[in-house]
Amino acid sequence: MKALRFAPLATAIAIVGLASTSHAQLGQNLSVDMKALSMGNAVTADPPGINSIHFNPAGLSRIDGLQTDLQGIIAHFDIGREWTAPEGYGVFGYSDDPLVCNDDEANPSSLCTDYKGTVEGDVEYPTLYVPVLKKMVDLGKGMPIAAPTFGVAYRPPGSKVTYATAMYAPMIAGFGAEDGNPGNYMGQQVALERITYLSPSAAYQVNDELSLGASIGMSYQAVALNTDMRAPNDLVGVLRLIDEDVCAPFKENGNSVGDLLLFGMCNAEESLGPFDKLAKLELAVEQTLTPSYNLGLLWEPTDNFGLGLVYQSESKMQLKGKFHITNGQGAQDLTNALNTSVTGQILSAILGFPSYVPPTESGLATIDLNYPQHFQAGIKYKILPDVQVNVDVGWTDWDEWESLDIQFDRSLSVLQVAKLLSNNITPNSISLPIGFQSSWNWGVGVQYDATDRLQLRLGYEPRTSAIPDDKRNPMVPINNAQLFGMGLTYKFDPDTDIDLTYAHLRSRDQIPANTSSMANETGVGNILYNPYAGLDISTNTKVNLAGIVYRTRW
Repeated sequence: MKALRFAPLATAIAIVGLASTSHAQLGQNLSVDMKALSMGNAVTADPPGINSIHFNPAGLSRIDGLQTDLQGIIAHFDIGREWTAPEGYGVFGYSDDPLVCNDDEANPSSLCTDYKGTVEGDVEYPTLYVPVLKKMVDLGKGMPIAAPTFGVAYRPPGSKVTYATAMYAPMIAGFGAEDGNPGNYMGQQVALERITYLSPSAAYQVNDELSLGASIGMSYQAVALNTDMRAPNDLVGVLRLIDEDVCAPFKENGNSVGDLLLFGMCNAEESLGPFDKLAKLELAVEQTLTPSYNLGLLWEPTDNFGLGLVYQSESKMQLKGKFHITNGQGAQDLTNALNTSVTGQILSAILGFPSYVPPTESGLATIDLNYPQHFQAGIKYKILPDVQVNVDVGWTDWDEWESLDIQFDRSLSVLQVAKLLSNNITPNSISLPIGFQSSWNWGVGVQYDATDRLQLRLGYEPRTSAIPDDKRNPMVPINNAQLFGMGLTYKFDPDTDIDLTYAHLRSRDQIPANTSSMANETGVGNILYNPYAGLDISTNTKVNLAGIVYRTRW
């Protein structure tokens, strides 16, 4: 009973925390600049145009006069997820999970005799959170996500200072699925957005070899989700055992003895088991202004060699919004039944249980997050007169994500029970230990000047996950990943050129049963949120991106 009441809020925290950290795995630098993608994001020593604001603001010193960049990006997310019941699958002796069991529903049994094999739950359409509407919008099956960005920079004649600002998207991702999709227990709809809408920047050219730069990013951040919930936990299995086996004789002979011994639980009209739907959660939190800053250095002692350094600060965020929980009938009936018995009422009073679980609970939620600091260094070197190689190494401080804190504007019945299980829980707050790890990443890019007008590029970036192995889950269906990029620049005239880019990111992951405490752990201790307890999970994520940049100088 404790596990089932804790599940709804634990789901909110786990999903919001993991979804937000997908900046490092799924979205970081995927939608900032197309030219950078084609070079595996190895551009710190050779930053691209006005988007140097993000990658290394010192690179703005390369701009003379007035320049504008207009960019269009299209992203398509193909996220496949699969579940399989391994040999010996079961939760407290029950294995008739409708997610994987193919037995006849007309003749239910606690043990499954015919498993479906591998069950697929692919993501079906992209989803975006629209700030004005305060809701998520589905874009339709097979539709890509499109985002235009724009930047402008100006260096006065004879000045050593270049000024710039740009609108770009460090992260836009979202997906959804139809009712009944197996993946809906870890997000039926999810939308993540970080949009930098203003970025006042300046670069100072110290001399012909050295430039320094700084930028301030003013960003909008949003996280939204709708999800179904269940709790295949051994404690919930006990509730099913009590209802199906222990309560039967008491229900036949009257409930007086059952009320005394079982605290009135036999009075519940609807039973509750480990595979039943517990609730549905809707949550959306946002912050209109989340400031950060970037500092950059660019040293180019020769035409053949360059060194770049950039520091991107953390951004402290306090996301605020609303939540709405629709509690399942089984959870409501069980609590009501507990309070129909004198012994049940005494037990509730001693433990501080709520006397009533309402059909719905709504209110305001606040989540404190830090967008982590990042450092990157890179070099460029011309190995041949027409061939340049870029290599970058970067570090992101995900170690600061030791815990994720969420605060509610009222005392919630679910937390009145959950506080008995952990010192990190109060009736209106939770501090969730998530234990993310700082990660190092590197990238390499090759650039070939085919002609005076045409430049060709290839890039590769292996991405190391910040999610520990024991926290992997299908909600963030990406662990270690590989990014491949290719592109070209065609110069129409000395003042106008166009970049064309295609990039592909892929990630495959296997999460064997009972290896992740945020997906498929079994036992009494999996109270955090493990909707796929005991199941093998595999994910296969592909992200295809295409874009065009029109760059002109005035």
